[in-house]
Amino acid sequence: MRLLVFFTPLIVFLSVLLYGIVHSLLATKSFKSLVRRLFGSYTDRWYRLAYNIFAIISLLPVLALPALLPDHTIYVVTDPWIYLTFLGQVLAVGLLLVGFLQTGVWTFLGFRQLVTGGEHHETRMVVRGLYRFVRHPLYTAGLVFIWLTPVMTKNIFALNLGLSIYIVFGAYLEERRLEKEYGAVYRAYKKSTPMLVPFLGGRAEIDETVLE
Repeated sequence: MRLLVFFTPLIVFLSVLLYGIVHSLLATKSFKSLVRRLFGSYTDRWYRLAYNIFAIISLLPVLALPALLPDHTIYVVTDPWIYLTFLGQVLAVGLLLVGFLQTGVWTFLGFRQLVTGGEHHETRMVVRGLYRFVRHPLYTAGLVFIWLTPVMTKNIFALNLGLSIYIVFGAYLEERRLEKEYGAVYRAYKKSTPMLVPFLGGRAEIDETVLE
């Protein structure tokens, strides 16, 4: 049993990395092109929604592993500090909701594509609202939420570490796509606005005519 407790954080961590690899692979243009060749252009209509549904379902067993496997407590936040962690998590959830709305929730979920019949590309780049302070407010809020958990165990730490690595890696991949799509405009925004931690850079000085 002691040996199993020693290896369970590694199992949790590797499961998150495996999830991240599969999730990132399915998001690549090459994989989308493969699906389009196999099933036709109609896949553009439902791919984003199917991708999100698969991402949620496949994430559930990964999230369940820390509770199912043997574990050991690292620390427990007690009164009065536990109220601060709870408040921080509530604020993080609020930021997530605001970020979704500012990003375009229906496009993000894939419902707009069902109506328009294909991938939806914004003609303007969103840098207002939360995006004035960080380039990836959804990722920032997610990181704040998971690391403010009041009960930290070895398995939860491994889960959070794996998710954090995946989030940062995903942010870099997303920025490569955004640079290709928006070019110099995004590079200017990237230079003047921090990626995840607010107030580490100035606000974006970008031509307002190309922004949303």
